[in-house]
Amino acid sequence: MPRRQTLRRKPAPTVLLTGFEPFGDDAGNPSWDAVQALDGARIAGHRVVARRLAVEFGRSLEQLRAALREVEPVLVICVGLAGGRAQLSLERIGINVDDARIADNAGAQPVDVPVVEGGPDAYFSRLPLKAMMLAMRRAGIPAEISQSAGTYVCNHVLYGLMHALRAKPRVRGGFIHIPYSPELAARHPGAPSLPVDTVVQGLRIAVRTALNTGEDIRVPAGTTH
Repeated sequence: MPRRQTLRRKPAPTVLLTGFEPFGDDAGNPSWDAVQALDGARIAGHRVVARRLAVEFGRSLEQLRAALREVEPVLVICVGLAGGRAQLSLERIGINVDDARIADNAGAQPVDVPVVEGGPDAYFSRLPLKAMMLAMRRAGIPAEISQSAGTYVCNHVLYGLMHALRAKPRVRGGFIHIPYSPELAARHPGAPSLPVDTVVQGLRIAVRTALNTGEDIRVPAGTTH
């Protein structure tokens, strides 16, 4: 009898989520806790892969570029911590400047240095930010569009991501800032926080919406200052 041919399933397309290692003397980083919780998840027919980045200028982009080569994702969302913010902040733009108020985990503190020498002044996120924001809000998760990712390692990663994707127009990418976890907020009295489980839910919604939304919706979400 002829042997049956085994049909190999085509691997599921991948989504890359990144979070950061602990910063300074913090015991953990909720950005990594949240994306790690989604590692291996299946969302809208896609497999989620999580990777952790260093809180370091330069090295974080080396790790991100290595992850892009390894995973070959169709969607990339980098996640970082923004203590003091009360909502999941979907970043609209990354700018080509490192201007560090404090040193990174390796002791580097660049001032007025371009992320990419000779690169464009800025890159816009390719994510459907407003559709993602509204989807999270409908689920009871506080979310906003942010007009500035700062000038620290998070902006460094956002700009570096979009620069890396410049020749891959079909790959969507962007950055989301999240608030302190309650555990970290306890070290900063008065600071707002969100449970990591809530952030995980928000990221799951963000990924699903990004995968299922072609053109972003047009609703006001800007600021006056």
